[in-house]
Amino acid sequence: MTASFPTGTILGYPRIGRRRELKRAVEAHWSGAVTLEELETTAAELRRATRARLVELGLGRDDSSIPESFSFYDQVLDAAVTVGALPARFDDLRDADGQIPLGAYFTAARGDGERAALEMTKWFDTNYHYLVPEIGPETAFSLSSDRFARQVAEARADRVTVRPVVVGPVTLLALAKATDAAPEGFRPLDRLEDLLPVYVELLSTLRAAGAEWVQLDEPALVSESLNAAPGELADAARRAYDVLGSATRRPAILVAAGYAQLSAEAWTTLAAAPVEALALDLHRGAVPAPADGLSGKTLVGGVIDGRNVWRGDLAAAVAALDDLRALGAPVAVATSTSLQHVPHDVADETALDPRLASWLAFADQKVQQVATLARGLRDGRAAIAADIDAAAAAAADRRHAAGVRDGGVRARIAQLTAADHRRPDYELRLAAQAAAVPLPALPTTTIGSFPQTGEIRRARARLVRGEITPEEYDGFLRDEIARVIDLQLDLGLDVLVHGEPERNDMVQYFAENLDGFTVTQNGWVQSYGSRATRPSILWGDVSRPAPITVPWSRYAQSLTDKPVKGMLTGPVTILAWSFVRDDQPLADTAAQVALALREEIADLEEAGIQIIQVDEPALRELLPLKAADQPGYLEWSVGAFRLATAGAGTATSVHTHLCYSDFAVVIDAIAALDADVTSIEAARSRGAVIDDIARSGFSHGVGPGAYDIHSPRVPSVAEMTDLLQRAADRLPLRQVWANPDCGLKTRGYDETVVSLRNLVTAAAAVRARAEATV
Repeated sequence: MTASFPTGTILGYPRIGRRRELKRAVEAHWSGAVTLEELETTAAELRRATRARLVELGLGRDDSSIPESFSFYDQVLDAAVTVGALPARFDDLRDADGQIPLGAYFTAARGDGERAALEMTKWFDTNYHYLVPEIGPETAFSLSSDRFARQVAEARADRVTVRPVVVGPVTLLALAKATDAAPEGFRPLDRLEDLLPVYVELLSTLRAAGAEWVQLDEPALVSESLNAAPGELADAARRAYDVLGSATRRPAILVAAGYAQLSAEAWTTLAAAPVEALALDLHRGAVPAPADGLSGKTLVGGVIDGRNVWRGDLAAAVAALDDLRALGAPVAVATSTSLQHVPHDVADETALDPRLASWLAFADQKVQQVATLARGLRDGRAAIAADIDAAAAAAADRRHAAGVRDGGVRARIAQLTAADHRRPDYELRLAAQAAAVPLPALPTTTIGSFPQTGEIRRARARLVRGEITPEEYDGFLRDEIARVIDLQLDLGLDVLVHGEPERNDMVQYFAENLDGFTVTQNGWVQSYGSRATRPSILWGDVSRPAPITVPWSRYAQSLTDKPVKGMLTGPVTILAWSFVRDDQPLADTAAQVALALREEIADLEEAGIQIIQVDEPALRELLPLKAADQPGYLEWSVGAFRLATAGAGTATSVHTHLCYSDFAVVIDAIAALDADVTSIEAARSRGAVIDDIARSGFSHGVGPGAYDIHSPRVPSVAEMTDLLQRAADRLPLRQVWANPDCGLKTRGYDETVVSLRNLVTAAAAVRARAEATV
């Protein structure tokens, strides 16, 4: 524990590969095309390439500045598997010696047969999804994987000293849920003292493998949205790091607390803890007050934004590091969070306008910024004066570029009134909608997208390469839409969708058709597991030059007498799943996007579409981690949705969709959206949200997702019947809809058809049971 902390580092790096090599290898393994050994070889090659690239960009080979943050699927699952915290339904997958192999790891993530996967939800206020550990009094903690140590040793063999990154014990327990067997009132955090000896053992194995430093990520300590008060989490951190810091054989410990400002209690606790370094998010938080115990610690200032893609303000970063130095401890520079939230390299975006590209910094550019600031810490500000001036010039150029501000858009926003955010009373709408589109009790529908087949992707690629004409591509899409409509009619669904074959991504599609956005070629970011998205870049004022979805919805509706939903992505989700301009409040940008969607809804109504879904799966995701900031966020986010939808006619049914979050904390906001029907994820949590809805008195339509589309398993009729019956028992049947958890884009047709047929059968059974009791 004598190694000094490096002057510059990052807290994590993208792990899917510059061209999604890990995704392809993992999915090939799942399909049986790649052996486990071949998958491990690909992963090792990616880790080796990452280490070489980080050295090339300015981090050191032998000073622990390179983090080892690789994961086959998810960093929380990695930690849970390492300490043996898998629920009993996976026990038979362990090796004879109790170790959890990679196959069991993947089964926990994806499920199999009748064995449900772990629940999935959002990692703090990001669009990354983590797997929720299940921990109860019966959970037997033990060191059940040596993967962290093996990766340290692998790097050592390549003559690189890495810093392994592990989710810390407090955050692991704070993010976990109780097992089904746990008694009422039990919380996983109650098991902290039982878990700590396994972390002590893990630290020892890491030291033996050659780790001089270990990074323990504790972002739970910045959050006020968890099932524990900040003071309680701070006390848990005190107990945890008293134990871990006192371990006799361990690497030096860096505790990293990104994503927001540490609570005052957590800051004073960590300052006094027997650890060697603390990493603070100085992009979303401020330099904390002086505290006792900082002597001998390194303070790592996260001054380079790990979550957005704009080129950093180096002058402001230097000033923040100077303020941090005033606390009297040695200072190092870092990113504010892991760089897993941003793409690899701006240089890969050869189609971007060079001027726009000069305003950007992806992961590699952020590493270079860290290396530059580290040089400034070592050699003085004068040594990096040219870099500071170049960053300032790029920021000035961005401020004054055409399109960043559009006077017409801003004038329209200024003219809005409170009336533009209100619809007629719900009961009036309900009656008008029932007359316009009669539906059975417990209507069945899907969330929007149908599987994006290889044929669809190949046709899109052929269009891009110029191998087919736009007219030929349109013909292909029409054939695909007709096929999806016919399938839904055959299945007996009540409200249909056109399947969205024209959309490669639910946000990017709108970004490609709205002014103020640009899209990338290779800007992939991991969403969960093997799934990645390419967030668009929102750089200027937003407007809609022409209708976007109307022709496809009109065509789909012409094929059937059953209602076809128009499908839009909501303003909050478009912001959450894009890299958004940081030069004005998010509320202002959301209003611009909402106004464009309002125009689209009006055009859909004129085309004869009577049900319009405006998806807001990210509503909970963007909820600030600090309680004081939450009311303001909920006010503008709900206001943006209502601005987008309030122009809809009384007889138009407005749906929305939310997924993979803890909805109990935003149930009032969901009601305030005033959507006629809200579909919500419920399958992985086994319908827990239904109780929250019932307790809240929510009176609008609701579709608790009856099956999990993020798992390849096909749920049985009985499983879906049980979940829908639970909803029918707790809510008036007129409120309840039957639908999957989310869109079907990522699934295959074989499993989709069987699952939807089971859904329709389950809904019919619940409907018949209700009719029989009348």
